[in-house]
Amino acid sequence: MPAAARVKLDELRKLYPTERALLLPALHLAQKHWGGWLPEEAILAVAAELGLPPAEVYGVVTFYDLYHEKPVGRHRIRVCTNVPCMLRGSAELMTALGEALGVEENEVTPDDRCSYTHFECLGACEQAPMMMVDDTYHGDLDAEKVKAIVAGLE
Repeated sequence: MPAAARVKLDELRKLYPTERALLLPALHLAQKHWGGWLPEEAILAVAAELGLPPAEVYGVVTFYDLYHEKPVGRHRIRVCTNVPCMLRGSAELMTALGEALGVEENEVTPDDRCSYTHFECLGACEQAPMMMVDDTYHGDLDAEKVKAIVAGLE
């Protein structure tokens, strides 16, 4: 890990009882340093810094949605594809996003502005079909509403 990240990690160590307990904050620091995602180099660096097996760190990275193994856009869009949203048109939302952004699912726009993916459940069935842009829910969507939301993202 870079020196600045180590300094921050040393400050955080005072707040956590074990190195394992420090894993989530350490991954956040590493992800920030590596430009918003965790390449294998970052995962191995965190494992070495905390004295944890790389497989354990990798397991945490792949379990939590907030850690990214591939580059993501500044705006992360998640489309709910669970049954209520699927029945009300989530596939059309995914198509509209691809058209509006000019990239496929899990790709990043050339300007690094956006990336999108399907998500099993966002817990807002009453708004189906819906999506989440960063931390904001958007519901009762159709293709035109999706394109308008994307157009408004800077």
